[in-house]
Amino acid sequence: MKHRPQQNLNGDAAETGWSELAGGSQRVSRRESIRRGVIGAAGLVLAGSAGTRILAEETPAPKPANEAKAKSVIQIFLWGGMSHNDTWDPKPESGYEYMGDFGKAIDTNVEGIKIGALFPELAKQADKFSLIRSMTHRNNGHETAAYLMQTGHTPGERLAYPSIGAVFALFKSPGYKGLIPPYVVLTQPQGRFSEEGFLGPRFKPFATGGDPNAPRFEVEGVVAKGITDDRQKARKELLGKLDTMGAAMASSAAVVAAADVRQQAYELILGAGKEVFDLSKEKQELRDRYGKHTFGQDCLVARRLVETGVPYVVINYPGGWDTHKDHFQTMRRQVPQLDQGLAMLLQDLKDRGLLETTLVWCSGEFGRGPKIDWQPPWNGGRNHYGNVFSVLVAGGGFKGGCVVGASDAKAEEVKDRPVYPVDLLGSIYQLAGIDAQAKLPHPMGLEAHVLPDPSEKVKSAGLLTEIM
Repeated sequence: MKHRPQQNLNGDAAETGWSELAGGSQRVSRRESIRRGVIGAAGLVLAGSAGTRILAEETPAPKPANEAKAKSVIQIFLWGGMSHNDTWDPKPESGYEYMGDFGKAIDTNVEGIKIGALFPELAKQADKFSLIRSMTHRNNGHETAAYLMQTGHTPGERLAYPSIGAVFALFKSPGYKGLIPPYVVLTQPQGRFSEEGFLGPRFKPFATGGDPNAPRFEVEGVVAKGITDDRQKARKELLGKLDTMGAAMASSAAVVAAADVRQQAYELILGAGKEVFDLSKEKQELRDRYGKHTFGQDCLVARRLVETGVPYVVINYPGGWDTHKDHFQTMRRQVPQLDQGLAMLLQDLKDRGLLETTLVWCSGEFGRGPKIDWQPPWNGGRNHYGNVFSVLVAGGGFKGGCVVGASDAKAEEVKDRPVYPVDLLGSIYQLAGIDAQAKLPHPMGLEAHVLPDPSEKVKSAGLLTEIM
């Protein structure tokens, strides 16, 4: 599914002095173009905060099963599916047909837990995270498996349910007062399904676009390409001088409200909102420790976002993990980046006292076939595999230094303690104080809940109480 790009809030059309309306037949002046640029900015503020709150307030407040331990969530989505036996569930004894070039496992700083040799940095942080080695749903389709992992609902039902991020945006918005929308994706939507589901476009994630590893992180609609902050400020001043109607009607309640929204928009573009994405505020040494690559800097931005209270942040791994072909070459390139960025994120959150209130989870929509496919056209690749795979969880009420469940000797099936999507998502919701059986507002008034009702007979083996 293709996502429409976010509206540009910086009035790029005004740069030429003219912009064309849809259809290209009408032209508007520089003055009108600037005015529309600011109105667009106000639109994002409304869509990202006030608009979200309006619908949330019409919904019954979630009934927490316990006090919320997780104030924010960072989800690292390895879209395409990362191999589990190459990484967090290594089986060296299974042989070359299963392990290929990655036949070694290494010790971690928790006795008895070993992970793949490509993760030396994460091995030093094992006391901060737990591994679920028995995740399962037996679905091998990208879109349907992603839907399962992000909603907990069965694909193909009559309702298209919202993702966990959209659910957080709905229930956390009433208490969230930030300028930045409550559901942020770094940097591109993965697009496997409609993340907002039937909740509608106001719960769509704010996808930043851009590259945080670039000299200037050009956040879609916030940081304009090729336009300096000074130029933006000059445009603001020019608009103020041109707004004669606003000055004449300064006492009007509607004009005052519009001015407040416009000020929020400018605060997003030129003030505190923009500064969250400005990595030049960080020490170069810290940026280097995260890794001078897109994923590493994504992790640093994610930390800055939760530091300001953003409820839900997704990092869609740049380029994904769809390793049918060139599996081992891709893993050699990407795993060191994942290792560096994720390990530093956990350490940095811990150092800043944020790990206890920030839940981190990392997974794909499924794993990759434990037995290597040496046949053409794959030539040493791994295929989709939903029978059993691994998930990393940390912080926000999850214990560290534990392993949940187990796969069999060749990582082909669940051996012990299966964990289904509703079990994982239900545990995250409980730690965040969101009632998994709370009703969702459906536009046609249909009965819908955050997670399936037990009467729907969705497979479940229970919440992850052993690590909560």
